[in-house]
Amino acid sequence: MTPNNFVCAIEKLIVDYAHDIDDDNLEAWPNYFTEDAIYQIIPRRSFEQDLPLGVLYCEGKGMMIDRIQALRTANIFEPHTHCHLLSRPSVEETESVYTARTNFNVVRTMQDGGMEIYAVGKFLDKITFEGGKPLFQDRRVVLESHRVDILLVVPL
Repeated sequence: MTPNNFVCAIEKLIVDYAHDIDDDNLEAWPNYFTEDAIYQIIPRRSFEQDLPLGVLYCEGKGMMIDRIQALRTANIFEPHTHCHLLSRPSVEETESVYTARTNFNVVRTMQDGGMEIYAVGKFLDKITFEGGKPLFQDRRVVLESHRVDILLVVPL
């Protein structure tokens, strides 16, 4: 694969990930990650101060699968949808791991049709290729605000 092809594959990974969440195909969400991946949603202030406590933390695909199963079977919340608006990612290669930064804005639409800006921030990703396929090894969702809606049940 040429460097350009790696970047295109990474961009496709990031876009496909957002589309699956927006389309409520949440069972596909863990498949975007390596087996031992880290997924964290954390406010910017905590991230910048290197504080470990975030809004959501999953270590490994198993925790991600459990989260989706709980969301589908045990959690009670008002139905809603997400729509991700993504910037073009900036991608760099460092020692066989690619890093990417993608700014995002997520609009949430509630069942009654009301829409609001739900989350704004950046995805900070470490991406590796397994069998020619890009996967998130580490995905930090850094939120601009420390004020997070309690209804954060769906991954960002």
